[in-house]
Amino acid sequence: MLRKCLIVLSLIGNMSGFAQTAPRNSNRLANGMIIGSVQDVNGSLVPGATVKLECPSPCESQTSSADDNAAFSFHDLQVGVTYQIRVSAKNFEDWVSPAIPLTQDQSVDFVTGINLRVPDTVASVTVNASTAQIATEQVRLEERQRVLGFIPNFYVVYDSQNAAPLTMKLKYQLAMRVSVDPITFVGVAFMAGTRQVAHTPDYQLGVKGYAQRVGAEAADGFSDILIGGAILPSFLHQDPRYFYQGEGTTRSRLGHALASPFVCKGDNGDWQPNYSSLGGDLAASALMTTYYPQSNRGAPIVFEQFAVNTAERELSAILQEFILRKLTPAGRDRKW
Repeated sequence: MLRKCLIVLSLIGNMSGFAQTAPRNSNRLANGMIIGSVQDVNGSLVPGATVKLECPSPCESQTSSADDNAAFSFHDLQVGVTYQIRVSAKNFEDWVSPAIPLTQDQSVDFVTGINLRVPDTVASVTVNASTAQIATEQVRLEERQRVLGFIPNFYVVYDSQNAAPLTMKLKYQLAMRVSVDPITFVGVAFMAGTRQVAHTPDYQLGVKGYAQRVGAEAADGFSDILIGGAILPSFLHQDPRYFYQGEGTTRSRLGHALASPFVCKGDNGDWQPNYSSLGGDLAASALMTTYYPQSNRGAPIVFEQFAVNTAERELSAILQEFILRKLTPAGRDRKW
């Protein structure tokens, strides 16, 4: 289910990107705007930082907080005024911007270079953490990865060299987190609607038929992610996530994406046959025969659905490798 939503909505994201790059008529901007994002000197995001916009009297100062993606913005600012940004965060030195003059010709200013530094008094502190603690923190960050800011994109690792192996608890946590996400339910309702239009599976039409398709779609997605994303990976000691390559030739990256349903990382860090993904898709396809109409049961349909699920995984991996990172604000600059 999540793969289907990512495939459909990533196309919408690309269309919105074209809309955002369309030229604007600056004469229509009655007020100014200052936007930016907060990072530390290593390029890691610093969400929750306090951002203060200062300006000379009679202009009034404003205060905001960087959001979960470490972004901030101030809108409806008076042009012709010189502003200054002051950023503060716990365990970091304050950062102050140069003067920012907003003019009629430049009524939008993108603040760059906000790189918070650790004070010298604490620069030598060393933090030791267990592999399980590191994995827990990495999963917490992954659970904030959303395409276009709202579509779950939790099952992708953007820094494969430093990724810690998941514990059994984290594998189940990640599977349940995706399963109960509100956007997952929206995706279930959407896909059930498309199946209703296509008259598949062979439930009746009308409200009752739509309700049956919603239930079947929810059961398909839940069984697939629970078996292939938690049960089998825990039993076989495999990692259910997609490990983003991001470097190399287009051919190399495409091959990496197409191979992902068949090859995965083990908890020991070695690449191995992806029995978890293949077994999860096959098991979920077989379970469909217990609640689908009689006309939609049988071994040929099970293997047909298995092939469809595998193809969806490959398409989803291609989107992950070439498109979705650009549309995932919390993952674009991810550094563990």
